[in-house]
Amino acid sequence: MNIILFKKARILVGLFLLYNMILSVAFAEDSPKRTEGDGPYKRLILRGGYMIDGTGAPTQGPVDIVVENNKIIEIRIVGVPGLKIDPKKRPKLKGGTEINISGMYILPGFIDSHLHIHDKKSGQGVPSEYVLKLWLAHGITSGRTLSHKKTMAWEMNMKRRLEKNEITGPRIQIYPSFITKESGPINTPKQARERIRKIKKAGASGIKFKGASAEILKAALDEADKQGLNSTMHHAQINVLHANVLDTSGFGLKSMEHWYGLPEAMFEDKLIQHYPNDYIYQNEQDRFSEAGRLWKQTAKAGSDKWNEVMQSLLDRKFALSPTFTSYLTSRDFMRMSRAEWHETYTLPALWDFFRGSRDAHGSYWFNWTAENEVDWIDNYRIWMQFVNEYKNKGGRVILGSDSGYIYNLYGFGYIQEMLLLREAGFTPMEVIHSATLQGARQLGIDHEVGSITVGKKADFVIIAENPLANLHVLHGTGAFKLNSQTNKMERVGGIKYTIKDGIIYDAKALLKNVQNMVAKEKMRLGIPSGPMPIVSPKND
Repeated sequence: MNIILFKKARILVGLFLLYNMILSVAFAEDSPKRTEGDGPYKRLILRGGYMIDGTGAPTQGPVDIVVENNKIIEIRIVGVPGLKIDPKKRPKLKGGTEINISGMYILPGFIDSHLHIHDKKSGQGVPSEYVLKLWLAHGITSGRTLSHKKTMAWEMNMKRRLEKNEITGPRIQIYPSFITKESGPINTPKQARERIRKIKKAGASGIKFKGASAEILKAALDEADKQGLNSTMHHAQINVLHANVLDTSGFGLKSMEHWYGLPEAMFEDKLIQHYPNDYIYQNEQDRFSEAGRLWKQTAKAGSDKWNEVMQSLLDRKFALSPTFTSYLTSRDFMRMSRAEWHETYTLPALWDFFRGSRDAHGSYWFNWTAENEVDWIDNYRIWMQFVNEYKNKGGRVILGSDSGYIYNLYGFGYIQEMLLLREAGFTPMEVIHSATLQGARQLGIDHEVGSITVGKKADFVIIAENPLANLHVLHGTGAFKLNSQTNKMERVGGIKYTIKDGIIYDAKALLKNVQNMVAKEKMRLGIPSGPMPIVSPKND
């Protein structure tokens, strides 16, 4: 009997190893083994930078930061700006490695709360290597992925390889969708609890909801709390009447994506959002046109209802991940579709996905008019006012880019989200605080990352320009600036180094790698260099 059990166990172990080997091979084709990055070093000193530590403290420096392996062990102020540093005041190298970052700015690694990883077999047809490198080149060292069309096993394999730095990219948490083809329908509280337990057992960090009945959501969120799973939700319009954000936050939901479910919680003169009589949700121009008119239908800013809902969310320590950049094209199609980085960094397959199409999510440009854009401009004004007030009253607002849709390019979209928070009324320092420590707190990883603090991981963003003076310099394409000596315009900025787990990545080299991917693919397809056409080439 024992021999039979032993043989069965060996077979199961063998099948498990074979399955993981197949996953690794399939993944290796899409994201090859890491060749970029230097380190981690036994001892590394970053010398002379100006530190923006993520806690909200003002910029300090010059500082020397000492790292051993993957941990910050010392942060030492070594002088004052404008004066030569006394070498005696600096920490000793002791046979380690040092990098001179004098005059540069050093920040904690950025955290993206809304990631989607794709591969060649997804609807976008882009390799995961492309996505991961664009993120890392823009300083994103940690984040959470909110559902994927692949299996949880595929995602967990990716997570493991990124944690071990076998491949180039940020570390990630996995938040599978509550209801998927893999899960099947969930029609009872018992099924909801079983689904949550399965997600926990698979190794996920949290769960993403899009909607269900109040009874199902209440059971699922209660079980998620028992299992120690984090949670977030896109309150889809098809389910929002069952439970808006006031309901779900009361059930224990920890954060929300976008804004759906929030205006509906503040309706005063209606129960259901006004839809035109010929509206059909699966027609995405209908869907996004009317989404751009939603905030006008809610309670006025500063009204009793507005304040009541806001205070309820504050009392529940609820977090907002607005993802402003997700919908930026809706208010200025020409600007977003012609952004300068598309020509160099957007793969043709992704560009095809962005074009107007009835069967690609977020490609709703069937007849996008100036009236649509004005509606969205008004929508942003009210939405941003709520988010800024929420932050001012002590609420947590985190950065999420939701890149890969609606002309929102990976990496670049994250920096655009910073600019949109700035537009909403955040100061530059508040933007960085949301992008670092606040994000880490929401993901439950602030004991490891999110600020430049002794004992935390060596995750840094290093840039030659002051990002507080001009957030544009964080874009991979940098920003334009007049050289006063030559009287010529120059391109400045772009992150110089992204450091993750003590491994130093040349951010510009990562971008060059992506640029080469795009150029190679255009050459293979016979596409000339230059901006891609908005319309299909066959009809241009």
